Amino acid sequence: MISMQRRIMTSVILLLAVLAPPGFCSDRFSVDGYYKSFFVVYELPSISITGMSLDLPPLGSVSSRLRLNCRWKLQRNISFALSYDLAPRVQDPILFDNPADVAFINPLSYRFDDLDSRLYPSMDNEVSSFAIFQNLDRAFLEIRTSKADFFIGRQAIAFGSARAINPTDILTPYLFETLDTEDRTGIDAFRVRVPLGFMGEVDAGYVFGDNFKFEQSAMFLRTRFHVARSDLSLLAVGFRENLMIGLDITRSVGGAGVWLEGAHTFSGALKSDRSADACDYFRGTLGCDYSLGNNTYGFVEYHFNQAGADDPQEYLGNIVHTAYTDGSVYLLGRHYFIPGVVHQLTPLITANIEMLCNVTDWSIYFAPSLEYNIAESIYLAGGAFVGVGKKPNLVEPIRSEFGSYPDIFFSSFRVYF
Repeated sequence: MISMQRRIMTSVILLLAVLAPPGFCSDRFSVDGYYKSFFVVYELPSISITGMSLDLPPLGSVSSRLRLNCRWKLQRNISFALSYDLAPRVQDPILFDNPADVAFINPLSYRFDDLDSRLYPSMDNEVSSFAIFQNLDRAFLEIRTSKADFFIGRQAIAFGSARAINPTDILTPYLFETLDTEDRTGIDAFRVRVPLGFMGEVDAGYVFGDNFKFEQSAMFLRTRFHVARSDLSLLAVGFRENLMIGLDITRSVGGAGVWLEGAHTFSGALKSDRSADACDYFRGTLGCDYSLGNNTYGFVEYHFNQAGADDPQEYLGNIVHTAYTDGSVYLLGRHYFIPGVVHQLTPLITANIEMLCNVTDWSIYFAPSLEYNIAESIYLAGGAFVGVGKKPNLVEPIRSEFGSYPDIFFSSFRVYF
């Protein structure tokens, strides 16, 4: 019965996608979206064997993403938003079951139910090198009143102000090497926002996990104030029977933007039988950005990850802890330095260079990219994520964090309508 309902829902959404004219807009109904295409090559790290180096063959992927965003204004203060993604993908078969990136994050885990993610072949059949995926990414009702705003359904929820690593953003965070970060993954939630004075706000909600189970769900309460020329946010998140308390401060200092974001997680704090040896942990990010000229912008961050390990030999044994199983932590070390520079080469060409540096084992994930605005609403980009550090061997599967990451080379094409 559930499978039939999902097929019917998929058919209705596909019909809307076909019938709705791109860029259509009226007083009560609007449609827009985009098409993206990515060509990606994964170069797996070589493995040292008795003094020799074993090079594994590269893996390739060609994926597309067609997104349709619809918005209905039902009444003056009530509207409904829906977004649907259709994503054909051609790639090496191993990538369907074993993604090449290193991750402990499932962005779809905070949904009480969902459509089958794979349209073709069906979830019951084996996939070879071609598949079509779908994602009902937004489906929420927005009710605005003079006292509060209410959001009910599948929506985007994100926290924190840091640029590269957000300690408080634990529901659907991005990996450093994520190629498409334009739209945060939608999750199922009831949310209410209440304005307080000048630039103040109380933001609260409940996020529904698999089958509405409490142990798979989350809840949050966030306050935001403007104090002493600073934006201050206090946050409490209960997630999967754990509790996180967070702080986020941003302000301007001498022409530079400065931010401090920190979060302490009490593992199993919402369980009735909390273990005495639960692994609590703290994560914090301190950073600043500055305009280095008319065409150049730079930033730098330091990130501390108490959940990580000081010794690369302890990385694998550490991932069984709450931070990695429930807390969306994916970095394995403790200390990180993240600089980045964006330079406008011409009005249509932008260059970007970032580095994620693990100071614990002295490995680096180097990320250069170049983007060209071909025409209005059309973009072409290319870049790479290159890991520098000690490569694995048969005795030590991880000798450094980013030396164990695959090198990623990509190009992308984007069209907005």
